[in-house]
Amino acid sequence: MRVLVVEDHERLARAVAEGLRREGMAVDVSLDGADALSHVELHRYDVVVLDRDLPAVHGDQVCRAIVAEHPATRVLMLTAATTVSDRVEGLELGADDYLPKPFEFPELVARVRALGRRTATALPPKLVSGDISLDPARRVAYRGPRRLELSPKEFSLLEYLLAAAGRVVSSEELLAQVWDEAADPFTSTVKTTVGRLRGKLGEPPVIETVREAGYRI
Repeated sequence: MRVLVVEDHERLARAVAEGLRREGMAVDVSLDGADALSHVELHRYDVVVLDRDLPAVHGDQVCRAIVAEHPATRVLMLTAATTVSDRVEGLELGADDYLPKPFEFPELVARVRALGRRTATALPPKLVSGDISLDPARRVAYRGPRRLELSPKEFSLLEYLLAAAGRVVSSEELLAQVWDEAADPFTSTVKTTVGRLRGKLGEPPVIETVREAGYRI
C-alpha cells in the first residue's frame, strides 16, 4: 500500500509516516496543499491521509481535486474540529473517512488499512502459493509450518509478489508500490531485498528472476 501523509506540522507528519512505514506501508510526506497536489499527479496513492486545516491551498481544495481527478485514491481526513457538522462537511467534500485529532495511532493504522483494501482488487484473506502462505491482516507469513521472520519491507515485497499471482513484476513497479519516493531508482534496493527474502524463504527457491523483465512467484 502506498500512502501520502499531508500535514503542515512537520514533527507530526514525520511521526505518522514513520509509524506507517513500520506497518509495512510505502509512505511519502507533504507539508502543504500545493505539494500534495504535485505528489498525487506524480504517483498513484492508495490512501491520502489529509489534514483539513492546511495553509495556502486548503485541505478542502486538495480533497476536491483528488476526488475529481484520482477517484481510485481514498482520502482519510484529519482535523482538530470534532463537531458532527464538521465531520459531515468533510465527508460531503468526498473524503472516504474522517478522524478527529488527537487520535490513537492504532486507530489511524486500522482506518488506513481499511481504506487501502477498498482501493485494491479483492484478494482472499490469505495469499497462498505452494507451501507459502501470508495473512495480510495478521501480518504473518509461513513456509510450511515455519513462521518467516521478515522485515516490514520483506513482508510487503512477498505480499505484492503473491498478490500478482504468477504475473511478472518489474523492479520499477516494485519501487513504485512497495517503496516510497525516497528510494533511489538507480540503486540495487529491489535486488538486494529480493535476495534477503530468498534467503529467508529457503529451499527450494520460489522467486524466479525473469531476465530483463522482473520477478514472479
